[in-house]
Amino acid sequence: MVKLDGKLWKAVIMMSIINIALSGVNVMFKKMLNQGVNRMVAATYRLAAGTLFLTPLAIFLERHNRPKLTGSILCSLFLSALLGTSLVQYFFLIGLQYTSSTFALAFSNMVPSITFAMALVFRQETLNIKNNIGRAKVLGTMICICGALVLTLYKGGSLTPQNAQAETQTSNSPTTAVTQKWAMGSVMLIISILIWSSWFIVQAKICRKYPCQYTSTAILSFFGVIQSALLSLISERSISMWVVKEKFQVLALLYSVSNNITFKILIN
Repeated sequence: MVKLDGKLWKAVIMMSIINIALSGVNVMFKKMLNQGVNRMVAATYRLAAGTLFLTPLAIFLERHNRPKLTGSILCSLFLSALLGTSLVQYFFLIGLQYTSSTFALAFSNMVPSITFAMALVFRQETLNIKNNIGRAKVLGTMICICGALVLTLYKGGSLTPQNAQAETQTSNSPTTAVTQKWAMGSVMLIISILIWSSWFIVQAKICRKYPCQYTSTAILSFFGVIQSALLSLISERSISMWVVKEKFQVLALLYSVSNNITFKILIN
């Protein structure tokens, strides 16, 4: 039987809480996208708020033990921001807009398995199926993939009248258009998962070179703001798209900010 010490149990519990919170973020962002909010504008505001919140913490908490910030580390953080903030959100939010929050979250559950496989390729993880730890890793990977596939592929009856009405409307719409929309969304989600898994590999190397979690997360978020803003301007050039009109949209952004900050600090 695999035994976990106190630190590992704490990490497992915290990551479980983050995953639960992430499901709430997906539902809120899906509603925002349905309301016409530009996906990369939402991502830019989310990262900007995170940068403003983390910068004072980084300056105050790590002022005595912050190593020298070299050009190599800055380039690595820029790449990390490109993978972990801007590009992953760009493709994931497209997939979320074309599918559903449940479908998108099912794909997200495959990130640990793909990350584990990538870590094996880059020799950041070891696997020995002769011991309990190795067998637990394999079993956990298989459960993760099977669970995501079941949630994605299973088609059951509607649990609520609202879902039944939505299914009726979907069935009455052109089948080809709906199929193409979900196919495109699935492709976007797969790309986002591959990028997100790559980010874990890159970030693990950065953490060894620059272990200041608040400073690195603040810089990463700042780079993400610039990259996301550029992506939003490329997709649509309108001042009106930057206006957040409803209270729900503001609350959703604030909630996603707190979840995003906690997640990246825990990863660092």
